Amino acid sequence: MKKLSTDNSKKLTLVSLILMIFTSVFGFANMPRSFFLMGYGAIPWYIISAITFFIPFAFMMAEYGAAFKNEKGGIYSWMEKSVGPKYAFVGTFMWYASYIIWMVNVGSGIWVVFSNAIFGTDTTSTWSLFGLSSTQTLGILGILWVFMVTFVSTKGLDKIKKITSVGGIAVTFLNVVLIIGAIAVFIGNGGQLAQPITGVESFISSPNAAYQSPIAILAFLVFAIFAFGGTEVVGGLVDQTENAEVTFPKGLTIAAIVISIGYALGILLCGVFVNWTNVLSSENVHMGNAAYVIMNNLGYQLGQAFGATEAVSVSMGNWMARYVGASMVLALMGAYFTLTYAPLKQLIEGTPKELWPGRMSEVEDGMPKAAMWLQCTAVSVMLFLVSFGGDAMSAFFTKLVLMTNVAMTLPYMFIAGAFISFKAKKEIEKPFVIYKTQSSAKIASIIVVFTVGFANFFTIIDPALKGDLSSTLWSIAGPAFFTVVALVMYSSYEKKMGKESNKKVA
Repeated sequence: MKKLSTDNSKKLTLVSLILMIFTSVFGFANMPRSFFLMGYGAIPWYIISAITFFIPFAFMMAEYGAAFKNEKGGIYSWMEKSVGPKYAFVGTFMWYASYIIWMVNVGSGIWVVFSNAIFGTDTTSTWSLFGLSSTQTLGILGILWVFMVTFVSTKGLDKIKKITSVGGIAVTFLNVVLIIGAIAVFIGNGGQLAQPITGVESFISSPNAAYQSPIAILAFLVFAIFAFGGTEVVGGLVDQTENAEVTFPKGLTIAAIVISIGYALGILLCGVFVNWTNVLSSENVHMGNAAYVIMNNLGYQLGQAFGATEAVSVSMGNWMARYVGASMVLALMGAYFTLTYAPLKQLIEGTPKELWPGRMSEVEDGMPKAAMWLQCTAVSVMLFLVSFGGDAMSAFFTKLVLMTNVAMTLPYMFIAGAFISFKAKKEIEKPFVIYKTQSSAKIASIIVVFTVGFANFFTIIDPALKGDLSSTLWSIAGPAFFTVVALVMYSSYEKKMGKESNKKVA
């Protein structure tokens, strides 16, 4: 049987890798949402987040990836070889568990985006299959979606690569539309900005009344940091990348710089065609629809700037919103395919096979197929329970999301913390080096750990500061629970291996 990782024709090229990173990290909606929350005042926070977290973290990933280019276990292998197996397993297990909840969340939520793409608005509350309620219908559609994604993904990386490339291209074109559209409106309006820049003040304060206090601004910093999350997902694809020790760090570096500049530029361009007070101050505009409202306005302003009638301008706006919906569906599809496979691959292929029961650790055609179908079943059962379980199950799922918000990003601290040890180990060959000295590696590691630690600390205490102690406690319970489960699993593995070694001695 031919292994996928030895089939060079199916390996990731530089462009495929960059597109995969793009779909995993870059969220187009983050730009209009940020403009809605903070106006131009969002830009400095994105620059700070890129400098203190995303770029140094991406450079660490590039060094890890080049050094461990033949390892199949991604972040698990990196941390295990740098620090130790128990440290690596706790960090990776916590990270993987949070992606299961993400898959449940997006499995039903993707249909809202799909509805916007087709109808130009969210009509999911009216959907019904076989007389079921809209919530139950979305649950059934979500289950069918998860099975379809898993079926296609088990056919190999080549299928996933094609879908993520389509998603990456769709998001790229969405950005092209934003840039060209904003420039066209700017020219059509005689060089006038819809949201005026009155000086440095415009880049410090927010036009949004809800984002005036220091606490609210810190909450936005957390939002900006998490907008850069997802780079670690592609860590498991190093062994599937063509000429990995050159291509992988180059792809990560290019993607990190493009994404960082892209976010800041995108927020700035929103102000070219959106006047915050006129368009976004309505109580009907919220985080869920801000991207559609802003891009709808781009279409409308394009029409107005070049003399179209009111009716034509409105129609242009509606079609722009549909295009945004279609592009975001494709981007979400790309991310879903990547995240169905990449985190699980790292967990299964990196860890000792004795950790897993039955056929879970088996890899066929480069894919942990048995584990992928088990994952599919777990996500489907959760989707069914949340959709058909009534208010009690819905409340339970809300708590699960709270448990994983911190658990999803805490492993960044594990990875950045392990980097100091990675650099200190002379026996690890490092073909690609950005941090030339141990001191620079330590400084970068401390900055990333502090930045992510602060963001998580604030995420945890923010609800309590607003009187919601329950959400704070659930946010703490998540990482604690996943840590205990990982330690129990690892302890069981150690006992099992201890018994086997005793048998061999006897």
